[in-house]
Amino acid sequence: MTKRFTLCLLAMALAVTAAQARRIVIKVYGEDEKTPHQKITGFGAADCDGAMKPYGSDIKPVQLLYGKTSKVGLNIMRMEISPSFNGDDGVSWGSTYNWYGSVPCAREAKRRGAIVFGTPWSPPGAYKTNGTAQGGNSDDQGNQRGELREDCYEKFFPWLNSYLAYMKSKGIAVDAVSVQNEPDWWVSYSGCLYTPAQQVTLVKNYAHMLDRETYNGVKLISAEPLGFTQNYSDALMNDPVAREQIDIVAGHIYGHAPLDNGNMKDAAVLALKYGKEIWMTEHSVSDYLEDRLPNWDEQIDFAQEINECMEAGCSGYIYWYMRAHWAFVGTGETKYGSENKKNVLLPRAYIYSHFAKHLAGSTRLQTKTSPADVFSGTNSNFEYNAFVNGDSLIMIAINAIETPNKLVFKFPKEVKVGKQIISTGNDKTERCIETDIELEEPTTDVTVDQPGKSICTFIFKVYHEEDAISNIDADKALLANDRFSDGIYDFSGRRLSVKPIKGLYIQNGKKMMLK
Repeated sequence: MTKRFTLCLLAMALAVTAAQARRIVIKVYGEDEKTPHQKITGFGAADCDGAMKPYGSDIKPVQLLYGKTSKVGLNIMRMEISPSFNGDDGVSWGSTYNWYGSVPCAREAKRRGAIVFGTPWSPPGAYKTNGTAQGGNSDDQGNQRGELREDCYEKFFPWLNSYLAYMKSKGIAVDAVSVQNEPDWWVSYSGCLYTPAQQVTLVKNYAHMLDRETYNGVKLISAEPLGFTQNYSDALMNDPVAREQIDIVAGHIYGHAPLDNGNMKDAAVLALKYGKEIWMTEHSVSDYLEDRLPNWDEQIDFAQEINECMEAGCSGYIYWYMRAHWAFVGTGETKYGSENKKNVLLPRAYIYSHFAKHLAGSTRLQTKTSPADVFSGTNSNFEYNAFVNGDSLIMIAINAIETPNKLVFKFPKEVKVGKQIISTGNDKTERCIETDIELEEPTTDVTVDQPGKSICTFIFKVYHEEDAISNIDADKALLANDRFSDGIYDFSGRRLSVKPIKGLYIQNGKKMMLK
């Protein structure tokens, strides 16, 4: 019978008795047992003017956040496509508001293996009904709605091609471009309004003009509505011609939680049915803070939001600014606290790493919990998800209350070794503490203790029988000798009489590596 082992995450977890902890059983189904969910493309942030000042020159945030060797592991970067015509020309409200602004960071992100994509806040003003890149919701524009003129629809995708050509000339292969940032939000800054029907017309009749062949199969992302409402995505998916042109269905979640009815979860239904990826391409959690960094409860809110996006079917999660006191890299403004040092990782970066460092390339798995209502939707007091990536089974668990949890994982395959990564918000443990896990024997049932108000990642390696020495012909003869039933032996069959040094040995008929 398979044994069940209890693993303690931290010494502080032992201070709480078993009777006080909630027992939560999570059954994880294998890819061959239940239909797996979405494959995770990755996680990222935006390189746009604002908190990124001096815009166009400081690549330090990218170096801190991106790449497999970074502490965070981001792999997607969003850029603004300004309403320029040739890349280097400025516009009336700022000479740096041009295509070049994103080039240094994009080049560094690509060097670190990242996906980079561009989003227009507005096409050139000459193409629009109000004659300016501004959205039109301002006194100096006479509150004239800024929309793409119908006679300029045919110019839109050639204009995106010119952006792709410019970036290519700077050594950057852009991976995707979007139709529009927040087509449903009437603004005084750069903006352009589209109704769902107008977006369908633009994509259906003119998206074939996007030069995918020249620009490395560049993907097309849908317009990114403010609230990820399904009226925009469903209109595209219900038109077979427009649907064929769209690779990624995107949106933001300002004021619209991903699991609420009518938003990301519902917008994903048709998109996933037709094989499209779902990306959440902008949101800020705690950006309303005026005088401090986010507290621990707000960090848990951030982790829950990412998890809920995964639950809604999201493949790519892209935060707003990468550098801001409510984001991942400090700005140096002392009014937000002593930790807000310029170009130093903030606590939120380490919370993000639970997802970004470990989930890119994984597939979300079907699960079943007991009690069944333990994860009941937005801001539940306990949230989790399960993923598989090659031979790794990965569990994300977010405990939003003080009561600890006793988590029982029932895996579809045996595991024997793994690691636990925990952030608790106490002292510096919000930074992530990593501990190795080694079970006494392969098992499908693992029990772990999770402290209250914590974010935990568990990564277990699937056990393969061929790892056992009994499956290696050269070693079968050694096992035939009773002398090998106990003790530690070298590969010549000699029982060790002194403490072994680093190397490969045999104990109880199994290979053992001493490090």
